[in-house]
Amino acid sequence: MKKFLAVTALPLLVLMLLIVGVTHSALKPLTAKCHPRQLQPCWKPIRYGIPPPPLCCTKLKQQRSCMCGYFKNPRIAKFWKSPNAKKVAKTCFVRIPKCKIIP
Repeated sequence: MKKFLAVTALPLLVLMLLIVGVTHSALKPLTAKCHPRQLQPCWKPIRYGIPPPPLCCTKLKQQRSCMCGYFKNPRIAKFWKSPNAKKVAKTCFVRIPKCKIIP
């Protein structure tokens, strides 16, 4: 009986731990640490009105939940209120959140 449990239960336990580990590592990149420098790939498109690169769109989607916090800084808020910023967001299919804290 002990041999049966060792042969059956141990591989099952290893498989479960592997699945949990893979799932956890796959979800990790989806969570964003809020730092405006993460949006650096979007600076030139916003400043010069050029099409955003794919990395800009990816970062913009990852940082969307951080935007209201960024808008507390008037320099950043002014940057994202520009027509080019709205154009970049639209191109990337990202809605800029409406925050009550925009000055």
